[in-house]
Amino acid sequence: MTWHTVTTEPNALGESPFWHPQEKRLYWVDVPGKLLQRLDVASGAVERWAMPSEPGCIAPAASGGLVVALRDGIYRAKVWGGDLQLLAAAPYDPATTRFNDGKCDPLGRFWASTIYEPRDARKAQLYCLEAGGLVSKAGNAITGNGLAWSPDAKTLYWSDTPHHIVHAWDWDAQANLLSEYREFLSMAPKPAGWQPGMPGYGGRPDGAAVDVQGNYYSAQFEGQRLCKFSPDGDLLKAYALPVRCPTMPCFGGDDLQTLYLTSGRHGRPAAELEALPASGCVLSMRVDVPGLPVNFFKD
Repeated sequence: MTWHTVTTEPNALGESPFWHPQEKRLYWVDVPGKLLQRLDVASGAVERWAMPSEPGCIAPAASGGLVVALRDGIYRAKVWGGDLQLLAAAPYDPATTRFNDGKCDPLGRFWASTIYEPRDARKAQLYCLEAGGLVSKAGNAITGNGLAWSPDAKTLYWSDTPHHIVHAWDWDAQANLLSEYREFLSMAPKPAGWQPGMPGYGGRPDGAAVDVQGNYYSAQFEGQRLCKFSPDGDLLKAYALPVRCPTMPCFGGDDLQTLYLTSGRHGRPAAELEALPASGCVLSMRVDVPGLPVNFFKD
């Protein structure tokens, strides 16, 4: 398997990629850059749309346009570059918290995690946008990440990146209820005194995606690898990367067998960026097993 660099202009922190099957475009965000981006794979052209605050995650809408989670709330954009309509104000203090990883569930509801930026307390939550507004579905985290669903829509995954844990619950899609919690993955913490470039650290779980066999792909931030886990939590494959800090994978292309991966370079050591110049770019590679398609938001 060979990784290719899809974009030549790196982001500070690329996140939330998805493949739009009708448009044949790849969408993603640059969080600190306050940008929404989309790539026309046929032409290679990248369009950028500046946001008023950090976009944590985005999702396509069935009726057109996007749902965007900004620092102060969830917004609806009916067209690219158009007006942003507030769907729900942030249920937290934007001075210390912002939205992070998120996407739509198989029934078209938008979910968004948060990150508690002081990182000194477990105040991050996982919210779902329901008819009555944003409802917390899980919490007790610092950085909510890794949201994904199993192919049969009966399991929900969610990670807390700093604590190196991926959680799992049984999920009742119709009732939108979580039950039967279990720890899906627990990864080794960063060794004391570890510095970028040293051996002995495999990274921590950032964004994720699931393939049609139910395998969970987890970007290992600072680990320079993307890990593929079976539905039972067994490590099936660790893909080495040309970047230290992968952030989130997604599946795309007409056959959903192109694996895209965003990455970051913000705050990284100069020596690392010199050695790994693709840091912050979008990567891709072909895979044998198709991924699940993106879920569309239903207004």
